[in-house]
Amino acid sequence: MKKFKFGLLGKDISYSFSRKYFSEKFEKLGLTNLKYVNFDIPEIEEFPFLYYQQEEDFGGINVTIPYKQAVMRYMDEIDEDAEKIGAVNTIKFTDNYKLIGYNTDFYGFKNSIKPLLKPHHTKALILGTGGASKAIAYAFSKLNIEVKFVSRRLGDNNFLYSVLNEEILKEYTVIVNCSPVGTFPNTTEAPDIPYKFITQKHLLYDLIYNPEKTQFLLEGEKNGAQIKNGLEMLELQAEKSWEIWNS
Repeated sequence: MKKFKFGLLGKDISYSFSRKYFSEKFEKLGLTNLKYVNFDIPEIEEFPFLYYQQEEDFGGINVTIPYKQAVMRYMDEIDEDAEKIGAVNTIKFTDNYKLIGYNTDFYGFKNSIKPLLKPHHTKALILGTGGASKAIAYAFSKLNIEVKFVSRRLGDNNFLYSVLNEEILKEYTVIVNCSPVGTFPNTTEAPDIPYKFITQKHLLYDLIYNPEKTQFLLEGEKNGAQIKNGLEMLELQAEKSWEIWNS
């Protein structure tokens, strides 16, 4: 592979899952010439300078918070799924130096939650309205599950946290935390939902994987709900990125 440089684009990403994952993957595959580095930049406008002088070296880049939407303006082409979602988390550099944007988040989420879904899981609440939530909503549309976002601000297709009650939680039996609440080091925090109405019919999924069981998941588990963190989603989306870069 003549392209040997891969990396993660984001801001304040020293904790990066991707760098560790791909560095270990390259080692296992004996691809000692490949490098995966963090591109930690304060503003998205710095992105073009990362590759213009060395573009022939780049094979691909993953994109994380807060640039999944902002990076789209730099793409030469955008895959249909990423276009519909409105966020790019994987960039492929073609042999003729074009940048193609993809979204593998929805693939990772869809395939990690699918085995846990039961016939009564027909409606889902998505906590948070950031970039990741768009990919989650798109995955649910592919799984024929109706969604509502939960936010602190009123919007077109959302509930306010303050209105969540027993009736709503009885109807929406899948709840996905797409907010950063509960991530390390603030591990005692949890999204502000009425956990007393969570039952064994519920499935709680947290995109956070550090800690392994967030307060959100612990509260769900306490009430008999099925729980899952976001580690498998990250692994699946990373493998899908690798597949795209090598196709």
